[in-house]
Amino acid sequence: MIRIRIKERNTFLDNLLNPIQTRDGHTVTIDFFQPQDAQGIVELFKEVYGNGYPIKLYYDPEALVRSNTRGDCCSIVAREETGRVVGVTHAVRTAPFEVLYESAAGLVLKSYRSQGISKRLQWFLLNRWPASRPEVVGIFGEPVCNHVQLQKTWDDLGAVETGLEAALMPAEAYGREKGGHGRVACLTAYYPVKHRPHLLYLPDVYSETIPFLYQGLSEERSFTQSVEPLHQDHPTRYQMKIFDFASLARVSFEDMGNDFGLSVEKIDQEAQERGLKVIQAHLRLGCPWIGAAVDVLRTRGYFIGGVLPRWFDEDGLLMQKLFCPPDWEEIQLYSDRAKEILKIVRTDYESGI
Repeated sequence: MIRIRIKERNTFLDNLLNPIQTRDGHTVTIDFFQPQDAQGIVELFKEVYGNGYPIKLYYDPEALVRSNTRGDCCSIVAREETGRVVGVTHAVRTAPFEVLYESAAGLVLKSYRSQGISKRLQWFLLNRWPASRPEVVGIFGEPVCNHVQLQKTWDDLGAVETGLEAALMPAEAYGREKGGHGRVACLTAYYPVKHRPHLLYLPDVYSETIPFLYQGLSEERSFTQSVEPLHQDHPTRYQMKIFDFASLARVSFEDMGNDFGLSVEKIDQEAQERGLKVIQAHLRLGCPWIGAAVDVLRTRGYFIGGVLPRWFDEDGLLMQKLFCPPDWEEIQLYSDRAKEILKIVRTDYESGI
């Protein structure tokens, strides 16, 4: 068994709470969502993306109010003194463990950019917002790799990259916002709020890779090798979500039984029939037979994407399969760590070609 204690994260300057004095003389304050902000968020999305943003929640003010009330999508706003919303970001429930949130759908009005608003929105989301929701255990993000601005912000704020999702999103999903062409890769990054030390099982093929992916996180994990065969007494159980706008399937495996190979074959066939470009498989790193499951996936063209802290409450392993060629040369990365993760992911992908 390997036991490591990973260094504490960096903290950021508390003066990020102060209002922003913009170049044109306005005062912008970062704040929690209020119901009167909903229409302003809709207008912001329309101004930045037109009607082309693929998640329609952000065009429906009444749905935004309901979602914020339930805690499914929590908006953080940048509001000028008139009450106008000039920037926003969100914490969204997307993981199987519902108190792990994703940082998503962040944007700033073009005339207000390059003035620190985006960074302050992210700081508020990672530091102030969890204090208002004591159930939150962590926040993860998917900074895009067609530019490095958000990557730099998350690095400055103390989040740690834990993986790379190759060819995750079609460039068209970003509309006028630096869409480029082809498909866009994203990093996975994690910011812990509450710690939960626990035991993880290492597939033999990733026995060195996975401990590296945990370096830098302020979390304690114990590691041991995964040597057990697939579970013989229980069938494979999984949930599959299709995101048609992204041509993406995400599959979370609750358990992997002796029919795991047949389940993966079924998933692959459905994805191909629907013309999807990417499958992501999420496996429990706390499962003693995860190594056997990884071996099955790799024989079917899956390769590592990274680790997902607290994904199931216990941590997850991301494996991915592409039905399109990744454009490795177009991936832009800010940190040396992210560049090393790209090497790991690309090497594993090319080893299966």
